Amino acid sequence: MELRHLRYFVAVADAGSLTVAAERKLHTSQPSLSRQIRDLEDEVGAQLLTRSARGIELTPAGRAFLDHARLALSQVEAAAGAARRVADPAKPCFVMGFLTGHELTWMPEALQILRDELPNIDVMISSQYSPLLANALLQGKVDAAFLRRERRMPDLKFHLLVKEPLVVVLPNDHRLAALKAISPRDLVGETFVNVSDTAPVLRVVIDDYLKRSGINIMPDHEADHLAMGMSLIASTRGVGLLPVYAKNFLPSSVTSRPLQGDAPTIDLVFGYNKSNKSPILKLLLSRLDDLIARVSKAHSLRP
Repeated sequence: MELRHLRYFVAVADAGSLTVAAERKLHTSQPSLSRQIRDLEDEVGAQLLTRSARGIELTPAGRAFLDHARLALSQVEAAAGAARRVADPAKPCFVMGFLTGHELTWMPEALQILRDELPNIDVMISSQYSPLLANALLQGKVDAAFLRRERRMPDLKFHLLVKEPLVVVLPNDHRLAALKAISPRDLVGETFVNVSDTAPVLRVVIDDYLKRSGINIMPDHEADHLAMGMSLIASTRGVGLLPVYAKNFLPSSVTSRPLQGDAPTIDLVFGYNKSNKSPILKLLLSRLDDLIARVSKAHSLRP
């Protein structure tokens, strides 16, 4: 698989037509483009596109692949930008931080806005736990970050991006997976996998929700990150509560179900240091509403 395969696939997905993508975006022939897409599907091992009366449509596998393809291309561009920054240190540089796992949703759109408005800047990407991102903002190592609303950070300013509902994550063949929605009382007696102190804001949201629901659950395991949480849930046949974005990373053996009633939510925010006077930051702040609208349209996020 080569980068051109990813670029071709994204172009076709965006255009909704092999002909339009070939002639207007990629300046190649349709037969050549079709052959490249077939090569990509052979490499992936799944059909990514189908033809319909409305043009080209993504299969479920194609929709899953598209976000990752966009992210891969964005990361390659960020890597090239980092190299150019070293070669030309006078060029303006902007460092964006992402709570690990949210790059897939927010990075491509944020980079597109910056590229459209300021094509001659370099953007560096930092992916970390939310508390580490907050400290990096305080220390001036990161200009802006997509993170949680960390507490006791008076020097930071936060703007709400989206309220993420929590869902129950559990093995595919777990008895509770047969339910359309899960009550907090259904979790009593199950092996419970909670998040560790690497995600203090999320831990508080989960603990408060269980307390409000009138149940007392002591975690059997604690996970430092998404991959560890998924692994623990699969291997212990346990259950856990995670923000809905985690559904993008579920392995084949794990699924999710909504919570019954008024599900708890956790804020994802755009944060920065109040003392940061970067004109690039000012531009991004002026386009936050546009950024939220773009991501909401692309990923059907709940506001």
